[in-house]
Amino acid sequence: MIRFGLKAALKASLLAAACCAATAPAAADTLREALVQAYASNPQLAAARAQQRATDETVVIQRASGLPSASTTTSVTEFIDASPARSLSANLNLTAPIYSGGSVRNGILAAENRIEAGRADLRGTESEVFSRVVAAYMDVIRGEAIVGLTRNNVQVLSVNLDATSDRFEIGDLTRTDVAQSASRLALARSDLQTAEANLAIARENYVALVGSAPDSLQPPPPLPGLPTSVSDAEDSALEHNPDLIAARERTEAAGYDIRVAGAGRMPRLEAFASTGYQNFFGSLEAIPGTIATNQASTSAQAGLRVTLPIFQGGRVSSLQRQAQAQSLATLEQAIGTERSVLSQVRAAWSSWRAANGIIASTQAAVDAAELSLEGVRAENSIGNRQILDVLNAEQELLSARVQLVTARRNEYVAGFTLLAAMGRGEARDLGLDSDGPLYDPMANYNRVRDIIWDWQRDPDPVARSTRTVDIPAQDGNISAD
Repeated sequence: MIRFGLKAALKASLLAAACCAATAPAAADTLREALVQAYASNPQLAAARAQQRATDETVVIQRASGLPSASTTTSVTEFIDASPARSLSANLNLTAPIYSGGSVRNGILAAENRIEAGRADLRGTESEVFSRVVAAYMDVIRGEAIVGLTRNNVQVLSVNLDATSDRFEIGDLTRTDVAQSASRLALARSDLQTAEANLAIARENYVALVGSAPDSLQPPPPLPGLPTSVSDAEDSALEHNPDLIAARERTEAAGYDIRVAGAGRMPRLEAFASTGYQNFFGSLEAIPGTIATNQASTSAQAGLRVTLPIFQGGRVSSLQRQAQAQSLATLEQAIGTERSVLSQVRAAWSSWRAANGIIASTQAAVDAAELSLEGVRAENSIGNRQILDVLNAEQELLSARVQLVTARRNEYVAGFTLLAAMGRGEARDLGLDSDGPLYDPMANYNRVRDIIWDWQRDPDPVARSTRTVDIPAQDGNISAD
């Protein structure tokens, strides 16, 4: 029979683990710290920022087609068995596009829309990384709680087996009762091993996302800005969801692509100027009876050039039809994205509301299972209940407490998933700017958009995210309280 003093102590520790509400040490990690660290060092997010900087260059590339260009050529020629014997020629050519059928202007507009889409994609990547960090954080908390619950259950069943064996020795119980207790203890140890393995997996996932090992994670703070109705969530998502914004911007860009393709049938007007210098180094012989030939000469010319396409083998019309088909594809993709976003919002809303209801129901189940276990143990002590009844009651209480921990994890993850689908799960929404300035994709765009010097370049790329090779492999152990 289990003594009530031990039972009360175990009960207190189980409740603390199940509710995840014990006061954490001052040095413990918080969800905010995990998000800040992931924001600064996650490789997926760092790669998305680099990709956006590459996209920023498309405006510069498109605008270059409408700017003047200059080139020079120099050649030295040796003539064999001919006069002159050698020559030096140098030419400088300047060209300035004046009219190109709108291809440059529309190309720039398309590039700007794709840059806006890229910024929205960057927001979406940030939101996705944060959602995964939140899930990993809560998985570790849940895993630690379940390991604590199953470990305490092993201790309870060990004490129960000892008590059952003692009562069997004095003839109060049968060998069957001892076998049932031993069986439940063996299963509990198996469950503990499974729980520890799951905790190790959760910790490794946390390391991969955050870049450091979890250490005594604190309970997360309440989520800000959760909607009061599914319609409010839908309205926010339709306006702020980054995936939907990106799809709309790509649709706009595809419309400009049609005009760029059609510009191929329009006339082109450009101004040009060139100057040249040639020197034969005295090797140009004069024609007999004439004045000595000038060995060096210069030339200069300027004018306007009009190019009018007449026949291009159907290439322009094919390019325009291709652009139209691609534009239609983006229109359909935008609708598909809208469907997906609304589905995500409604599913997250349903999961979040359901998890809240499950928490309330499971808490009631835990309270009832605790009372039931106390009663069954008391009745067993006077012979009105069998050992199997006690074991079943203990198993029901453990299951209820595990379900409560899981429901609390699911509620928080579903709530954050809902915020992310609404377009409110990013660093700016979570107040991470108080830990330092946030990454501003506009800064790089403003830096490069007016660069026209061909010899300007950035430093060689260096990875900025942190590696995890020096972090030890994670296990499923938790510190004993």
